[in-house]
Amino acid sequence: MKEQWMVYAKKADFKGISERFGIDQVTARIIRNRNVKGEDEIQDYLYGTLPGCPSPFLMKDMEETVDILGKKIHDGKRIRVIGDYDIDGICAAFILVKALKRLGAKADYDIPDRIKDGYGINVNMIELANDDGIDTLLTCDNGIAAWTQTAYAKSLGMTVLITDHHEVPFEETEDRGGGDSYTSAAHRLEVVPPADAVVNPHQSSCGYPFQNLCGAAIAYKLAQALYETWDIPPEELSPFVEAAALATVGDVMTLQGENRILVKEGLKRMAHSQITGLRALMEVNGLQPAELGSYHLGFVIGPCLNAGGRLDTAKKSLRLFLEEEEDQAMKMAWELKELNDRRKDMTVKSVEAAVRLIEESGMEQDDVYVVYLPDCHESLAGIVAGKIREKYQHPVFVITKGAGGLKGSGRSIPGYSMYERLTECGKFLSAFGGHPMAAGLSLPEENLEPFREALNCGSGLTERDFDKQIWIDVPMPFSYVTEELLKEFRLLEPFGNGNEKPLFAQKGLTVRKKNLIGRNKNVLKLQLADEAGRPIEAILFREAEEADREIREGAVISAAYYPDINEYMGKRSLQMVVQSYRTDG
Repeated sequence: MKEQWMVYAKKADFKGISERFGIDQVTARIIRNRNVKGEDEIQDYLYGTLPGCPSPFLMKDMEETVDILGKKIHDGKRIRVIGDYDIDGICAAFILVKALKRLGAKADYDIPDRIKDGYGINVNMIELANDDGIDTLLTCDNGIAAWTQTAYAKSLGMTVLITDHHEVPFEETEDRGGGDSYTSAAHRLEVVPPADAVVNPHQSSCGYPFQNLCGAAIAYKLAQALYETWDIPPEELSPFVEAAALATVGDVMTLQGENRILVKEGLKRMAHSQITGLRALMEVNGLQPAELGSYHLGFVIGPCLNAGGRLDTAKKSLRLFLEEEEDQAMKMAWELKELNDRRKDMTVKSVEAAVRLIEESGMEQDDVYVVYLPDCHESLAGIVAGKIREKYQHPVFVITKGAGGLKGSGRSIPGYSMYERLTECGKFLSAFGGHPMAAGLSLPEENLEPFREALNCGSGLTERDFDKQIWIDVPMPFSYVTEELLKEFRLLEPFGNGNEKPLFAQKGLTVRKKNLIGRNKNVLKLQLADEAGRPIEAILFREAEEADREIREGAVISAAYYPDINEYMGKRSLQMVVQSYRTDG
């Protein structure tokens, strides 16, 4: 895979920012590179708090939702929360069920089965709710695409409240008047379900200033609005902040604006978590609550919660979070960890199969990879697609064979909106939904090849789109790094999508010595020297064996790196963590 090393060139008064906020000019540059500008935005980025976030009542239909729920609770009507089978839907359902019960509601929940039901609310769930005497359906992390299902529930006399964060479905139009369920926006008609209230900041008529919240964060905003209305102390929202933070990272939302504040505050609260099930998951995974970071949410805890929905039922994960008895929570946490360990093994086998298919079939010539793995567990399609996308830097759809036809998940690259492309290819699909960077779909088997051809016909992608872009924040000699600067970089955390860990670059580094270390010999340790002869201790984790073959002792390289502290035998030293490298000359 080719790489393009790109250096940010965004302008600002870095000296003035440095003096105003008491930070290094390097730190000021990094903040500007994250599209943060102006004193107010910088202040929020460095020191933003939850009370400083926008009021939930700025969201369209929030007041109506709170009013309706208030009346239902007062009248003793039964309310059912409809979640989803991934980490976002699980955390959102946890928040709403706990909040409603705190208010005295007769509330329960249902979550679709990933295999049997597919995504979101469906007719079977609606009929079951009706048979159970449910008066009100409250969706979270789903519902915005459920026009038919909503209409059916309404025909049965049920109240339907939708909270969701997914893109609003639309129809292309040249010129069409509006109606109750349609809103014109740039020649697109938003198709909003005929619910009693719809809370989704992606609606063009919603004035909420931050659109990119996950489903659990929107559930948190609804809980906040309910608690404000009922005069419940805001301190009682603390476990919901934890859940919203976990979902924000797990659903790979951008860590900017309100999302970043949520995750930052959520991590603080997790050090003394009020969620018994979350504490149990930390313990079974050997995590120290006080040292928890966004990495642990996204790559350790999150996958355990998702494993329930992938290989068993997401209700198992939700029950863990609702459980308050510690011994029972530990037992449930171990079950989820074991499921996740199974999921890891299955993923490795499916990725290997996908790579073989791509390289043996000539698919590498396609712009968009459509990888058909009939034996892959359909719940793993998204994970496999993500790993293939990372390896080849192409948009990828992994398609699996299910009982009712083919199902698949896609993962994209910058500049290629999967959701819009699927809308254009909708005639081949039975159903689809998602975001610009990720999507899910189902289709008849006979449409697989026409679908692949349609995606690759006029994809709009060029060869440069397939180059991996390495964005350098500041070309900076390692000699500039101090422990004090590293301490200051902690102000930039939590890192993640949209707020990446800073990356620096230095050229003219001579390789004095190298050797593979670690139990599996999969880490490359380097002794480098800069152009002034100053020694630099460096380490490389990614594709270390390949790097060991490519880099010769005595060679001169350029390195894209992040500085860190190496602690060994009670000694601390600065260390260059190499993310990418080039051989000079």
